[in-house]
Amino acid sequence: MIAPVQQIVPMQRRHIAAIAALEAASFSAPWDEASIRAELDNPLALWLVAEGADGGVLGYVGSQSCFEDADILNVCVAPEARRQGVAEALMRELELQLPAKGVEKITLEVRSSNTPAIRLYEKLGYAQMGVRRGYYEKPREDAWIMQKQLKRQDGQPVPYEF
Repeated sequence: MIAPVQQIVPMQRRHIAAIAALEAASFSAPWDEASIRAELDNPLALWLVAEGADGGVLGYVGSQSCFEDADILNVCVAPEARRQGVAEALMRELELQLPAKGVEKITLEVRSSNTPAIRLYEKLGYAQMGVRRGYYEKPREDAWIMQKQLKRQDGQPVPYEF
């Protein structure tokens, strides 16, 4: 077991190499450093990084939003930090920050066989809205499309303001 999340911060240049390494170790179609770096200058992007006490990257979540909709692009946790609440902390922080961008609804795709991730998303209030057939490669697999409607503290949907 490793040290818990010390802080969650916006992605910075110093995180890029570690994020790219986690991508390569975790996904069949990983983002490269240049693609990750480009997100720093993307006004539609919000990437958050969970850091340990030593400042190392324990995990990250990346999203892009347009008007009231946000898509979660990637959620990844270092193998040694899995099942310790890192992904949940990242998702909860993302959900706290996205309404400031006018986001009302979050959508993501998850491998249909990724039961731990599906359970986490359901725990956080995401529901399956559909399936993308053959979405993932290596191995070829369907993706569940999951979605969550964000709400204000009074229970009303988050309004979008121009």
